[in-house]
Amino acid sequence: MTTHLLLVDDDELLRRSLAFNLEKAGYRVSTAANAEDALALAQRDTPELVILDIGLPGMDGLEALRQYRQRANVPVIFLTARRRQFDQVLGLELGADDYVTKPFALDVLLARIRALLRRTQSPTASASGEMAALQVGDLTIDPLAHTLTLKGRAVALTPREFDLLYALALEAGHVVPTDRLLARVWGAEYSGEPQVVYVHMRLLREKLEDDPNAPRRLLTIRGVGYKLEPQEV
Repeated sequence: MTTHLLLVDDDELLRRSLAFNLEKAGYRVSTAANAEDALALAQRDTPELVILDIGLPGMDGLEALRQYRQRANVPVIFLTARRRQFDQVLGLELGADDYVTKPFALDVLLARIRALLRRTQSPTASASGEMAALQVGDLTIDPLAHTLTLKGRAVALTPREFDLLYALALEAGHVVPTDRLLARVWGAEYSGEPQVVYVHMRLLREKLEDDPNAPRRLLTIRGVGYKLEPQEV
């Protein structure tokens, strides 16, 4: 079955051109010029990936993402003409999986789409050849059920947060370099973009640490990477 993409951008020329090229690349594409229409369309015909412009008229992309995340759990790529780090980080914190800054080359966007679909359709666990549930101190991580419990209490994670935690859990007690985490969780296309790891690590700490500002289980090894340190049950 052809993968369904939803493209949301108020620039009619860009929207038509990009939809045409995405369809040539083998995708089924729905389009919307504003967030309100996109949300309604997504309810009628759920996409497998959303490409969402931040600077939309009316409801902007950040608010659309927040509302969309309450209704569906599919990957989202932000398109943004803004180069401020604030927008990029805020978008990731709200649940966007990636962002591409305008102007962009079509092959770059296509590579990001393929990487994101690959990651969401094939979990980190499958890519690493490991599918067994892991017990790391007081954490139980089950990649088949896609569940996490902390001291027996269920903790809700986004797909990307789960993949990042699982990648660290596979090497619990050892430092995992940032570039290896990027390759395993986001794909080789994300090489040189460590900020996505920083943001998702902060979100994980808020869910798993007693004091996110003084983490004990999710440790930063400055200049190298990160380590998941098992805590006593």
